[in-house]
Amino acid sequence: MEQNIEDYKLIFEKEGVYLHTNAKRSNQDTTIPGFIRIVERAGVPALEWSPLEDEGRSAPAVLYTKKDGDGVEEDANYDPGYEPDWAVISTVKKDREHVPVRDSGQWSFSLPLSELYSLRRARFSLGRNFLVLTSRGGHPLPPLHFHRGGTRELFRAMNRYIILDQSPVDGRLFLAYPHDPGALSQSFDKLQLFDDGSDLVSRFIQDPYATTFGGFSKVTNFFKVALRPPGPATHSRAAHDPSFLPQSDEEPGFELINCGVELGPRPDVTRGRPLDKWEEFLDPEGRVKNPERIKEIVFRGGVTPTLRKEVWKFLLGFYPWNSTRKEREDILRVKTDEYFRMKVQWKSVSEEQEMRNSLLKGYRSLIERDVSRTDRNNTFFSGNDNPGLTLLNDVLMTYCMFNFDLGYVQGMSDLLSPLLFVTQNEVESFWCLTGFMELVHQNFEESQEAMKKQLLQLSILLKALDPELCDFLDSQDSGSLCFCFRWLLIWFKREFSFEDILTMWEVVWSRLPCDNFHLLIACSILQSQRGELIGSDHDFNTILKHINELTMQLDLQTVLRGAEAIYLQLTQCKELPLKVQQVMGLYVPSSSEEDSPDSQASETLRLLAESQAGAASCDSAPVPTYP
Repeated sequence: MEQNIEDYKLIFEKEGVYLHTNAKRSNQDTTIPGFIRIVERAGVPALEWSPLEDEGRSAPAVLYTKKDGDGVEEDANYDPGYEPDWAVISTVKKDREHVPVRDSGQWSFSLPLSELYSLRRARFSLGRNFLVLTSRGGHPLPPLHFHRGGTRELFRAMNRYIILDQSPVDGRLFLAYPHDPGALSQSFDKLQLFDDGSDLVSRFIQDPYATTFGGFSKVTNFFKVALRPPGPATHSRAAHDPSFLPQSDEEPGFELINCGVELGPRPDVTRGRPLDKWEEFLDPEGRVKNPERIKEIVFRGGVTPTLRKEVWKFLLGFYPWNSTRKEREDILRVKTDEYFRMKVQWKSVSEEQEMRNSLLKGYRSLIERDVSRTDRNNTFFSGNDNPGLTLLNDVLMTYCMFNFDLGYVQGMSDLLSPLLFVTQNEVESFWCLTGFMELVHQNFEESQEAMKKQLLQLSILLKALDPELCDFLDSQDSGSLCFCFRWLLIWFKREFSFEDILTMWEVVWSRLPCDNFHLLIACSILQSQRGELIGSDHDFNTILKHINELTMQLDLQTVLRGAEAIYLQLTQCKELPLKVQQVMGLYVPSSSEEDSPDSQASETLRLLAESQAGAASCDSAPVPTYP
């Protein structure tokens, strides 16, 4: 493009932004790589896209490579595993077949920012997230995919000229307003311009580079004020003071939670002593007199090793808290019979039968392989022909009989080995495993929807706690937090020593102070590493490497103190965002919101409820009591 140098000023530029030429062709990659820019021409700001001059250049893609050398591309569905089978994660150059076009330059566009009506997240082919811009004339521009991130930086630059606010009806739609008080009084009648029913949760993990769109789900200060009932205080401060919304390069203004909420200081937390007495908590018939007190002590300090064998069976639901000694004897007898009936089922299968049962044969092969490499440094499982390995194998095979739908999935051996070590009993370890799996079985489901949801929840918490850290991770294509996948899958089993994991698990099994305390533990670890990450030259690969190298380097008590302090800091916040409250269990949606088959309608109801309520207060939320 030719222009008078004096009349042209480049404000922002980002390479690796792909223009999608045909959103309806879902089976082909119809994209052109290019640049997105914000420029001033004769003082008029405009958003421009133009193709790369060198058509041979391409953006990085992510693949994981198995040890046997067979590469498996995962351009849009990268899910990191925890086993050695998922060995190498690398950034590579991907050869891309470009769309055969007569002239890629024909797709270039320049839109004055004053003519921008809205931005919208959408999903078309290949499972990728795209940004769709619409002009005030109602004409959408070709969708843009930020293959290398950069949306936050783009919004910072745009915020110099316009205000972007989220629709109270559609969480994926953002309206553009000039820095003009009169524009803020526009109605929302046109917010139904688009109809996209894609699921906000399922976007996670689809593409590590698309995670910068996570900031779109924030409700800004303007909408929180504008949708309150009419009254003297309903006039938005932004309407009279355009500088009210963040406009500097240091404050993107589009974080998920960063909407003027001050969390306050993080309190100091001290840990307690482990539970070291048991009989004094039992009545003459053996009932636990005060289960809540037991849980509080366990949360505060864990359980002394000599009592774990007994207490764990209560924490994991093998024994009811209100059961008598006689009732527990009956339960053990019944559960023992039930266990061995299931064990006989797979033990009695002949080799000839198993040859025609590929599912059972596959489970047996996978279990044998995993058992041979599970906690072999622990004396209970070390050496060849160790009876502990036999028990580990038999319990896992029996679980396949117990849960046909799930069967065996890699990682379950990691959950069982501490249970078997503590109980020293095949039957008891099995029923403790079933109790543990009640808490985490969704982690192992093939769809991985539960893992995606937890990574999304972790992102929501971290963005509330540390927007700066989230900005850094986003800038390095790590905003999806996929490097935390192993942490959440097997509850940090590979990150701490064997003895430490016994303490951590019993603390989390107490279900105090909230069901998602394991996510706060992850936040505590991530924030402890912010000094090693922010300001460093880490990229996606070196961040992943750094996180992996934390194994056995973390101090458990420091991490637990940090997690509890985070919980207290959040619950003491006067204006804790609704999404954070939901993750922490401080706000529970109504059954109609949860059960509605229309995810778009559910999201709409949630957004409206949040905007009408304004900034939700934590003071009214029930907070568990613990010493």
